[in-house]
Amino acid sequence: MQTLKLSVDVTIPDKFVVITKVELEELEKQQLLGKYWNMKDLEKQINKKHEWIKENILYPNRFRKILDVDNGGFVYYPKSKGQTWSFHALKMAEFLDKHFNPIFSEN
Repeated sequence: MQTLKLSVDVTIPDKFVVITKVELEELEKQQLLGKYWNMKDLEKQINKKHEWIKENILYPNRFRKILDVDNGGFVYYPKSKGQTWSFHALKMAEFLDKHFNPIFSEN
């Protein structure tokens, strides 16, 4: 069997920048710092309707004890009709990533 060693030069146009995956993830995190989502924003993020989100994420006790701002979490649960949900965007995004399997599994 033969092995060839090749060297290739690639020219990257000035309007593009090459960064590491870690740097990209940091930039994405920075975009969410200090940002808050409402329920519509969360629906867009996970492509589910608010009824599904409430039933599968917000109201089950195993998640609510983590999420609810009254328990030290990062989700404001409305206390009365007319109040709106508020989600700390970065922390909610991290929570969704960390708990993806238990949230979205069919079990």
